[in-house]
Amino acid sequence: MGRTNPFSTTYEEDTPDEVLVRDINNGSKASLNGLILRHQPFIYNIAWKMVNDPVQAEDLTQEALLKIITNLGSFHGQSSFRTWAYRIVRNHFLNDRVKPSNQFAASFEELGQLLDGSPDVSLTAEERAEKAEVIGEVRLQCLSGMLLCLTREQRLIYIIGDIFNADHHVGSEIMEISRDNYRKKLSRARKDLHNFMQHKCGLVDKSNPCRCHKKVTVALESGRVDAKNLLYNRKEFSTFKAALAPDADYLVDESEQLYTELHRQHSYQTTFEKKNFLELILESPQWRGRLHLD
Repeated sequence: MGRTNPFSTTYEEDTPDEVLVRDINNGSKASLNGLILRHQPFIYNIAWKMVNDPVQAEDLTQEALLKIITNLGSFHGQSSFRTWAYRIVRNHFLNDRVKPSNQFAASFEELGQLLDGSPDVSLTAEERAEKAEVIGEVRLQCLSGMLLCLTREQRLIYIIGDIFNADHHVGSEIMEISRDNYRKKLSRARKDLHNFMQHKCGLVDKSNPCRCHKKVTVALESGRVDAKNLLYNRKEFSTFKAALAPDADYLVDESEQLYTELHRQHSYQTTFEKKNFLELILESPQWRGRLHLD
């Protein structure tokens, strides 16, 4: 990925965030672009998992980054920059009231009923090999649907704490709650998610009847999955697991590792358009003057 996970205890960049902020406040456009490009992928991928829609995620990312940029003057080192910035992200994501457009179940009970009511169509070994990419799409779509069954706060804590593997100190600072409370909230989110998977998902318990490949035919016929326009299982996407720092501390116990590993296989977008929306905005004389950029 080329960037250090900001939720890791080992987070460190060649040019610290605080130095970039100082230079931005002195009028450096290059430092502002550097700060944006450093944090945009992380903010976007949190947003994508929060709303399960790439377009909505782009909007949330843009809005959160603009809030960070326009409030840089109020950052005086009272905390680390990552804590300060991701608190802004947290507030924006939790207060956003736009319902995820791709939410096909509002609760675990509803999702379970949907899976139970979806006919199984077995595939031959040859068909499974032929449709491997689509099977992967169904798996990732289902995992994303599970996240949307958590409350907003649970979802954000689980994404930061288990998928991004945030240290409890870092996670509690961003959420602005005690470490004990953070651990309790993360544990509850895990329990709700893992309990559903334990009773429904064939990936964690082979005695469960639900299998991704058996749902492919119905998903294609219903239009829920478009084989020509996959949203998650694209070759250009990475995974959260690949994006994590290699020396990250694994905070889940051994019995929960399988669940976490599955969710760390969520798609992670690493590349974005060369000229993103913020670069276009920063070319505007109005914004350049407002931010005192050189």
